[in-house]
Amino acid sequence: MQLLLVNYDTHYEIEQLSRMFFRQLTVSKHTSTPALPEKDYILIEKSETGFDISIDTDGKQDKTSVTIDPDGAKEEMQLCTAAYKLYEKVLGHGLPWGVLTGVRPVRLMRNLYKTEEKLQDVIEKFRNTYLVSDEKIQLCTDVFNLQQPVIDSGKPKDYSLYISIPFCPSRCSYCSFVSTSIKSAGHLMQGYVDNLCEEIRYTARKAEETGLNLKTIYMGGGTPTAITAPMLEQVMKTVQECFDLSKVEEYTVEAGRPDCTDIEKLQIIKKYGANRVSINPQTFSDNVLKAIGRNHSHADFLRCVEDARKVGFDSINMDLIAGLPEDTVEGFEKSLRGCIELGAENITVHTLTMKRASNLVIRNEEHHYDDVEKMIAKNSILAEHGYKPYYMYRQKSTVKNLENVGFSQSGHESLYNIYIMEEIQTIISCGAGGVSKVVGPKGELKRIYNYKYPHEYIKDFAAIIARKDEVFDTCRQFGYQKD
Repeated sequence: MQLLLVNYDTHYEIEQLSRMFFRQLTVSKHTSTPALPEKDYILIEKSETGFDISIDTDGKQDKTSVTIDPDGAKEEMQLCTAAYKLYEKVLGHGLPWGVLTGVRPVRLMRNLYKTEEKLQDVIEKFRNTYLVSDEKIQLCTDVFNLQQPVIDSGKPKDYSLYISIPFCPSRCSYCSFVSTSIKSAGHLMQGYVDNLCEEIRYTARKAEETGLNLKTIYMGGGTPTAITAPMLEQVMKTVQECFDLSKVEEYTVEAGRPDCTDIEKLQIIKKYGANRVSINPQTFSDNVLKAIGRNHSHADFLRCVEDARKVGFDSINMDLIAGLPEDTVEGFEKSLRGCIELGAENITVHTLTMKRASNLVIRNEEHHYDDVEKMIAKNSILAEHGYKPYYMYRQKSTVKNLENVGFSQSGHESLYNIYIMEEIQTIISCGAGGVSKVVGPKGELKRIYNYKYPHEYIKDFAAIIARKDEVFDTCRQFGYQKD
């Protein structure tokens, strides 16, 4: 499908919306009406008063026009609404999230609530202006209500610490994260860990000088347990020495891959203060694990969970992905029920996202994803067993325009996941690929990026320390100082 834009340059939202209906979309801009393809095109022409929109899909044609109301929504939103209704008419279906293209619908609901003051008025805007389905409005509202006490309890100088271990035993076919296979980069790990520990020590000193209060710690990646047990102990001992963990409300380590997580590493994680781990099956089906390049079996996952319980973890998250190659609705339901039967305190259900950097896309291994919606519908099983949605986000290339949702048993909600997703608390990141987000008292937000890859991080570590100075300079600019 070709999207042809005439006399219109501000096109981000209409392009993203169109991609949700037509995944294989090319975009071109013109100053006059171009010669039209024989079929499969969208023509949007801007006039002095509005837009003319024409569509041809598989030879079926239709068109509409919209006159821009200067007192109405933003111009691009009015265009998107008209285009959405035309696409829906021609294709015979809409989208569950309507015209919303952003990744944080709960934050949108919260921002609207600040001005509307009545949640019901916000809900009506989601329904009538953004054309969101009742099912997704309910999901968004449930998350909004559960998060509110957490957000209300936050204080301006609170912060969370993210520690990045960007190594994995192998690269999953769906993955686009900044992670490096230990087979190709194992020689970098010790140097990386040494520098990471120095960055953690520097961060702790500067946070103390600035008067910040550490609330949560999250160690992710990659896969933190991909490094050796002595290296893992080196990092976690450094954290324990640098911070007063008795004041930390939550300390999570991703022990996501059973093929590199053993009882020794779990004992180290527990010994040095973590109270929450994430052990991620992604699926309970061995044939699906093989299809996505995971070098472990379902039996390995069960062993890992058993070991985590043995060493004393009573808060375990398990990730599942709906839409993986070779999976079925029945297989996904089996995985979901399996996590429940294992007593997972958290279950995070992701919808497969076709990222450009993932091997699924690079190798053109896109499949038919007609069953994904049926898989996500199985999340209703979680409510039957006491799980409630507590955080949620979307991604641009998510299959079927769906979402990722964290479900939790009462009292086991991950505070860090709420903070990072809603961007309501300062997050200071250490390690390659980390992004520090300094949040001001009025909602101001500044991002400071570390280098992406381990070799860059090691080679120019002085720049990493300089960027840490920028993080804390920003904190002081926002008025955060020691009392």
